[in-house]
Amino acid sequence: MDDLNSVFEQAVAQHAGHPAVRMDDLVLSYAELQGTAGRATSLLAAAGVEPGDRVGIMLPNVPAFPITFYGALGAGAVVVPMNPLLKSREIAYYLRDSGARVLLAWHPVAGEAAMGAAEAGARVIKVDEPDAAGLLAGLAATPARAAEPAADAVILYTSGTTGQPKGAQLSHAGMARNAALTAETLIHTAPGEVVMGCLPLFHVFGLTCALNASIAGGSTLTLLPRFDPGQALEIIGRDKVTIFEGVPTMYAAMLHYPDGAQADTSSLRVCISGGAAMPVEVMRGFEAKFGCMILEGYGLSETSPVASFNHPDRPRKPGSIGTPIQGVEMRVVDERGAELPPGEVGEIAVRGHNVMTGYWGNPAATADAIPDGWFRTGDLGRVDEDGYFYIVDRKKDLIIRGGFNVYPREVEEVLYEHPAVAEVAVIGIPDPDLGEEIGAAVKLKPGMTAEPAELSTFVKDRIAAYKYPRHVWIVPDLAKGPSGKILRREVRPPGEPR
Repeated sequence: MDDLNSVFEQAVAQHAGHPAVRMDDLVLSYAELQGTAGRATSLLAAAGVEPGDRVGIMLPNVPAFPITFYGALGAGAVVVPMNPLLKSREIAYYLRDSGARVLLAWHPVAGEAAMGAAEAGARVIKVDEPDAAGLLAGLAATPARAAEPAADAVILYTSGTTGQPKGAQLSHAGMARNAALTAETLIHTAPGEVVMGCLPLFHVFGLTCALNASIAGGSTLTLLPRFDPGQALEIIGRDKVTIFEGVPTMYAAMLHYPDGAQADTSSLRVCISGGAAMPVEVMRGFEAKFGCMILEGYGLSETSPVASFNHPDRPRKPGSIGTPIQGVEMRVVDERGAELPPGEVGEIAVRGHNVMTGYWGNPAATADAIPDGWFRTGDLGRVDEDGYFYIVDRKKDLIIRGGFNVYPREVEEVLYEHPAVAEVAVIGIPDPDLGEEIGAAVKLKPGMTAEPAELSTFVKDRIAAYKYPRHVWIVPDLAKGPSGKILRREVRPPGEPR
């Protein structure tokens, strides 16, 4: 299957009566999902959407997301997934930059969506119900159009940490193959599997590895609109979830959830982590508490997203992002793009079917990111003699203290070993003498206490003197992105204006 529409149609043909998507008591079989998606196709066609047009989807994890996603693809449109928390000026940018004609928006944010859409000259269609039943009532289902494998399926906007967000163009073929490899090779999804859908579907990790991979494997996706550790553990027990997918902060939240020990997680077969580096101590603690192995992978919006993984049938190396998936190559390169030997730190570069075709309407940024056929990830890493890759840090997050390179993740790993630490973000603080000094914002576990000086000394005793944080401060929480990844760029030392 070389396009997402064909993957969906084949799943329906093979598993028509099997539950495809559920949210609490709302359950849609594969046949019902196809029918409602077909009505969404009719809705969009009536709104003037034609093949090649862009359609924005600004919905949380409710069944209306897969309904409108496959409905838009069935109309031949290109989907622009958008975070429901975006404000009008951000919405206007996404719509204007992509040229989207229509935006499907969740009812609580329809006002913000309408303001942004008006500025961009787009139309808003408000979605009031989790399954969009009223919106689609009375419409006949339109069969999905055949999709060209090389055609864009999705334009996913990057987080914009360095300027305005850029739209990564992901093809039907690239996304379909990435989903199939996730289903077949990595987590072996099958009709008996139940996949936890708490990763945002508007984010590439949730879209490919939860929704599209679950459909490709004929599995059931059980949705949680907003992540809450207690609710997640309850759903795992209630729906007999076999595959949990999450970012490290989700695992940490469940690990430290006060009543977690009483949760029934006996159905879990495998857990998948991505989106950010998994602290080894969180991995060990979660596995010990819930009795389920975590397999860590790696990818970005621009790589559909999966590039590498700790494969279930190979030795796992905690702290590693594993080896490249089938059909994908990875290497560590220097500033000139030359490959570095095992053990040396450089930028990770990726080449394969999963890499985007380019940044929408931005050939200069595309040429900068893929100068020689290899996508430059912006992540610093190394590869060992066995071909296992390790993330050292984001290139832009590197701290240079007195001429010495300090990787925030290395310092964070040590802090996670402290029994009172729940979450941590290490940043560089401008310093007149050293250029940068090491700072650490720390969130403590419920009911635990620790003094900043104690935490600073804890790290000082375990790593080189130039690496330990001289500035440590306790915070009630740490800012997180749409996928739950801790945002270092949002961390400020006490007293510094935001």
